[in-house]
Amino acid sequence: MVGQVTVSSITWGSARSASVGYWIDRAYAGRGITPTAVALVIDHCFSAVGLHRIEIAVRPENTASLAVVSKLGLRREGEAPRYLHIDGDWRDHVLFGITSEEATEGVLARALGSHQSQD
Repeated sequence: MVGQVTVSSITWGSARSASVGYWIDRAYAGRGITPTAVALVIDHCFSAVGLHRIEIAVRPENTASLAVVSKLGLRREGEAPRYLHIDGDWRDHVLFGITSEEATEGVLARALGSHQSQD
């Protein structure tokens, strides 16, 4: 195992939303594994699971993770001061979101199309 994608804080009812988190071993970073895995998970959450909204929280200094949400076309929604307790302190995060209506063709297909148009 070289990384992980988690779906948490699933809320049903009128929200039908969840949070997605991810990490990858540094030795495997930069190969497109994380954006592909996150896109597949979001697509699964929208299509098979029936969720409507996915949120991803990223520490502002985490440039690699910011690149992932950018590649996938997630919308920046705002900042969350002291959002999570990490490494002994409350850390600020930037919040990103996407709804199923924003990804009708699928997040993976959109990311691949975006990548191909840059080549």
